[in-house]
Amino acid sequence: MPLKEKSIERMYWPIGEVAETLGVNTSLLRYWEKEFGTLRPKRTIKGDRLYTKDDIEQLRQIQHLVKDRGFTLQGAKDQLKRHEPVEAPPAAELPVEAIRRKLEQVKAQLLQLRQDAVTGPDLS
Repeated sequence: MPLKEKSIERMYWPIGEVAETLGVNTSLLRYWEKEFGTLRPKRTIKGDRLYTKDDIEQLRQIQHLVKDRGFTLQGAKDQLKRHEPVEAPPAAELPVEAIRRKLEQVKAQLLQLRQDAVTGPDLS
């Protein structure tokens, strides 16, 4: 019977990685932290912010409400206080990785089209 590999999951992400994942500036994350009192990332001894999965999910909800749905900050705060589900985009994978994979697929398709143009399509 094969051994199952242990998966070690990260507990914390630095502000730079979270900002890159969400496609925003670190200053915006700090601003949202100030405005939304419920967002409180952990801090290192040096004071660097460390975000948990729950923090990142809350940031995704804030981003969705403010950027995608056009809520004001106060409107987003009220929506989050109601504890109603917010239909945010799935948080399953990092956007950068998803984009990279999609670009790899497009590249492979383009290379195949170029080869078909030179040699003719493979009809076997």
